[in-house]
Amino acid sequence: MPQYKAPIRDFQFVLNEYLKLDQYKAVDGFSDAGEELMTPVLEAAAQLCEEVLFPLNQKGDRIGLKYDNGKVIMPDGFKEAYQTYMEGGWTGFTCDPAYGGQGLPDVLNMPLMEMVCSANLSFGLTPGLSHGAYNAIMLHASDAIKKKYLPKMVSGHWSGVMCLTEPQAGTDLGLIRTQATPNADGSYALEGNKIFISSGEHELTENIVHLILARLPGAPAGTKGISLFIASKYDINDDGTLGALSGIRCDGIEHKMGLHCSPTCQISFNGCKAWLVGEPNKGMKAMFTMMNAARLYVGVQGLGIAEVAYQNALAYAKERLQMRAITGTKMPDKAADPIIVHADVRRMLLTMRSFTEGCRALAMEMALKIDLAHRHPDAAVRQEADDFVQLLTPVVKSYLTDGGFEMANLAVQVHGGYGYIAEYGVEQYVRDARITMIYEGTNGVQALDLVGRKLPVGTGRYLRSFFHPIDAFVTKHRNNAAMAEFTKPLYVHMGYLQKATMWIAMQGMANPDDAAGGAVEYQHMFALVALAYIWARQAQIAQEKLASGGDKEFYEAKIATARFYMQKILPQTISLLAAITNGSKSMMGAVL
Repeated sequence: MPQYKAPIRDFQFVLNEYLKLDQYKAVDGFSDAGEELMTPVLEAAAQLCEEVLFPLNQKGDRIGLKYDNGKVIMPDGFKEAYQTYMEGGWTGFTCDPAYGGQGLPDVLNMPLMEMVCSANLSFGLTPGLSHGAYNAIMLHASDAIKKKYLPKMVSGHWSGVMCLTEPQAGTDLGLIRTQATPNADGSYALEGNKIFISSGEHELTENIVHLILARLPGAPAGTKGISLFIASKYDINDDGTLGALSGIRCDGIEHKMGLHCSPTCQISFNGCKAWLVGEPNKGMKAMFTMMNAARLYVGVQGLGIAEVAYQNALAYAKERLQMRAITGTKMPDKAADPIIVHADVRRMLLTMRSFTEGCRALAMEMALKIDLAHRHPDAAVRQEADDFVQLLTPVVKSYLTDGGFEMANLAVQVHGGYGYIAEYGVEQYVRDARITMIYEGTNGVQALDLVGRKLPVGTGRYLRSFFHPIDAFVTKHRNNAAMAEFTKPLYVHMGYLQKATMWIAMQGMANPDDAAGGAVEYQHMFALVALAYIWARQAQIAQEKLASGGDKEFYEAKIATARFYMQKILPQTISLLAAITNGSKSMMGAVL
């Protein structure tokens, strides 16, 4: 049977020691975000995930969903688990107090999101998507729409989804056909079909709010003619109560490789009444607000899977007896040594640990930067934080989901044949993780976004938010002999990344296929250097804490993991640089 224990100690390390949240007390929402609140919040979230959500995960995967004449029926326990989640106040944790939220910073929401994704990813999609819909409405909708929808969404009584993709459109949203016809009362009647709508129909909440991309009559072709609308499963009366079904119907659910308790719905709009969000033909700008937040959340889905996969692989490796260590017997009282003594098993486990702990810090730093971009009183700080978020969003989405799938596969490999059967639970993580590399923009699309949109901005302005802090860190610790094993490889491999960046920029102008052909490798390389910077910083903190008598086991493990990352993972940048600079001729010139 699989197991899960929330990594509270590491959350505390990232929040208190790595990000040092205490320095932001003057920023709106951070005054109450100290350890006296943080610890009980982490413990309460851990209890919810370990005791309520995790026990439903295998059961839900096995039983799955049922579709019955427009309704989606979930296995026993899921509706009750959502009620517990809602009653705990988790749906409004970081939402505006004006609509019933607690107003806490998003960085405190990251541990909750990761724990939920580790415990039960199928469950986690519904509240995760709702939070993205909340963000889009907050930033782009009128006050009347906010007043109408947000209180119930913040309380969790209503959930939210985004309706983008259509059968003929896929990633190319410029091809959507859903039409919005004006009504006399200022609303619009929607007609059209959407597919792959996660949580588009379910029984967890009493109403479902849909944010829908559609076209107005006479709208320009392509993405320039797309508007954003809001509608819900039920009509909403003037007094806020729910009326009749609105004309939004679930026509079926997909039968999928994984996430068997997350309904992926075919949705039709049959004249339902909707309202315009934002300006006409500016729907993509508003939707990207939701999509960018969703991309960070999807990255955390990969991280959550990686963490639970690692925990189960580690536990199995400590217990499973197979052969003797090649350097001599380690446990003579046993019939064989545990497999954790073998070099290849240790390689896999340390790969998983370096990924999960490094990416945890990266995801939470991203959330902090989002907070600062929206909340900090200094405009220069807001701009620098937003530059970082814009640059790293495609990297985080792609690397954490690619890695989540890889770490789940490593967990199966550590288990050997037992990993391939359902009883041990890890094969589910492989199946559940696979979709994260596809939805919210495939990871190849993320790579094109990075090299095609993000790198050129302001002649490299976004890049300065990344490279300058690394350069300052290396300079600061240049004469620290104890840090040399971390700062020297960081400096060298940052140089490789800068070389790749210049090559992409120059060759991309001469031959766009060269930039596109190296985009995925470049994105991976970028992530490797980002994690190298994170691990160097974590090693430096751990050295200081050990010198002052800190938790020896914890901080020594940090240093050991940082050392492994620098020596065994970071060197991948060398082969990636070669692949990038070899250009695209062999790819684009081949006959297929």
